[in-house]
Amino acid sequence: PRLAFGVVADIQFADAEDGYDFGGCRRRYYRHSLRLLREAVRAWAGESPPIDFVLQLGDIIDGQNARRGEAESALQQVLDVLGQLSVPVHHAWGNHELYNFSRARLVQTGLYSRAAAGSAGPVDRECHAYHCSPAPRLRLVVLDTYDASTLGTEPGSLRYQESLRVLREKNPNDDLNSPEGTSGLKEPHFVAFNGGFSQAQLDWFDEVLKFSDENQEKVIVMAHVPLHPSASNGVCLAWNFEAALSVIHAHRCVVCVLAGHLHDGAYCRDCHGVHHLTLEGVIETPPDSNAFATVYVYEDKMVLKGKGRIPDRVMHF
Repeated sequence: PRLAFGVVADIQFADAEDGYDFGGCRRRYYRHSLRLLREAVRAWAGESPPIDFVLQLGDIIDGQNARRGEAESALQQVLDVLGQLSVPVHHAWGNHELYNFSRARLVQTGLYSRAAAGSAGPVDRECHAYHCSPAPRLRLVVLDTYDASTLGTEPGSLRYQESLRVLREKNPNDDLNSPEGTSGLKEPHFVAFNGGFSQAQLDWFDEVLKFSDENQEKVIVMAHVPLHPSASNGVCLAWNFEAALSVIHAHRCVVCVLAGHLHDGAYCRDCHGVHHLTLEGVIETPPDSNAFATVYVYEDKMVLKGKGRIPDRVMHF
């Protein structure tokens, strides 16, 4: 392989007893998620040849940490485990990051992996999107699927007001986290726990892919929220996913989009040949299993070796 990397999603650690999802039926193993991450880190550290980096696909700690006053300590515990690796870790921002911290605060934490990429992101420094080249003719693009969102922003801000307008236009429920509605929403992904892309980020993304086309690079995209309906359950989907897909499909370079958010995981290969892989979440993984993977990148394919709930997969370019 040209290189190898680790990938993990939805750790959602909290120093709390097991609980359940918002529907009350899916068990969440808050404390065990850190132990499962330690297992993943040990496995990645033992890879030979060594892995080149790790992708952490968002929701690194659970939202309940904010209510418990433990957001900072919980985040530090998870970052300490990942810090045992001697390779870069690229972080996506998810909804649970924004339940715990404002955007302004996230920029000052270890989750701001954009900092290492310097100026390789949008003009808005609080937009956590950036790109880098971990190997010749290979580019990683990190997208911010909460660039448009009511989460983590001041209610008086333009970002908040515009996002709330979009949500209320699409979602008539009093509870904007509910995709149900009296007659079922036509677009059930317009809920507050999802988010979307600003036009500025989409324009930046288009320029990055144009550069990769011109330089005959292959591009791996990572984001917290899935970008394709067939790699989703129809609800866990970026608000303006069509706009992001239009950018991707206008270019030849993107080979794979990696996402989290949907704890069951999902996969599809779209009509343009792009692989969309939504990774199973650590938080709903029983203590006797796990949910992480190592991906080996070859000239013509990516081979994913999964652990526990994550199946092996070969994705040809």
